[in-house]
Amino acid sequence: MLVSEAYGSPGNLLRNLAQRFVRIAEGTILKAIPSVMLNQGHLKLRESSAMGAMDREWFYKDKDTKPVRRPASAPRIGSGVQRSPSGRVPLWALEESLNGQLTEYGHGRKTHSRKPKRVRQPRGRRSGRGLRLGTVGVIALVVGLYLTPTIFDRYIFAAALPYLPGSPVPPHGVDASDVPLGLPPASNGSTSFVLQESPDDSQDYVAYDPCRPVDYVVRPDFAPPGTDGLIEEAVAEISAATGLTFAYRGITSEAPSENRDTYQPDRYGKRWAPILISWTSPAEIPGLEGDVAGLGGSLYAHTPGKPFVYVAGQVQLDAPALTENLQYPAGRDQVRAVIVHELAHVVGLDHVDDPSQLMYEENNGLTALGDGDRAGLALLGAGPCVSQL
Repeated sequence: MLVSEAYGSPGNLLRNLAQRFVRIAEGTILKAIPSVMLNQGHLKLRESSAMGAMDREWFYKDKDTKPVRRPASAPRIGSGVQRSPSGRVPLWALEESLNGQLTEYGHGRKTHSRKPKRVRQPRGRRSGRGLRLGTVGVIALVVGLYLTPTIFDRYIFAAALPYLPGSPVPPHGVDASDVPLGLPPASNGSTSFVLQESPDDSQDYVAYDPCRPVDYVVRPDFAPPGTDGLIEEAVAEISAATGLTFAYRGITSEAPSENRDTYQPDRYGKRWAPILISWTSPAEIPGLEGDVAGLGGSLYAHTPGKPFVYVAGQVQLDAPALTENLQYPAGRDQVRAVIVHELAHVVGLDHVDDPSQLMYEENNGLTALGDGDRAGLALLGAGPCVSQL
């Protein structure tokens, strides 16, 4: 077998071989002409017809004729080739002669193959700059780890929380609109009102989201006779003063509680719990003991980067005490005024030190909202929309 890579270009070698095979020495016509094929970088000679066994035996018996090696500039074929008694040149004899000549020819040539390049391995070096960059990287990592809880809470946890098992908050934006559902009346300019304290110093006050309805339910148990429709009238008055849209969601069996959950999906579905208006007593709500006729307030929710917003509230009415008030002249109006007062607490008004306002802490017989009450309620109706809650 001839290795083409040792003798230069395979194309040149093939052309030389073809020319040499045609000019066989001494005019002998070969009966077996070798064909050349390139296979995986090697040159192979293969017979076009089978050689007889007797020719091969002859060669090994008659060794008088030796091949003539010609270390010329290129191999020559046909001179010094072993022949059989029949005068034919066996293919194996031609191959051996050719291999020998090519070997001698190859030893005298310079090949053009390149030496493999040595690949230098980079040396590791330490530098002051690298050390400084490493220090900066460590500091950046520490800062990143310090800020990670904030980023996680603001963007990842806040988005995933509503969908976790046992989540304390509903899916975001339930019933939310892109614009407020109503508009508050123009302010009359009065400043005789006080807003509930905001949990955030950068936020002046907390209000219900005007872009979604303010749901409410009523627990009618223990309602005094003669109070039918009073709750609906009081809700309508607060709605008109704020521009907020209240939505009645029916009656409920939920009892009032000082630790009420703002999210009760089993009872109210996957939304914030509605405002609970209940007729109750000091026995059920100790905060109603004494001369307190009612209690009202709301709980807020907050998502990082957004304003605090009220999401659920309660009005707790002292049924036994208000039953007595119904016995007085204009008693029904007095009871309705108590309900309006507590609903104003629910939407964000606090007590004001002005006896001319319904939000004055003491009941002095007023049955209608004052100018300060209305100015404060109008402001609370213009709170921010937060669909992320």
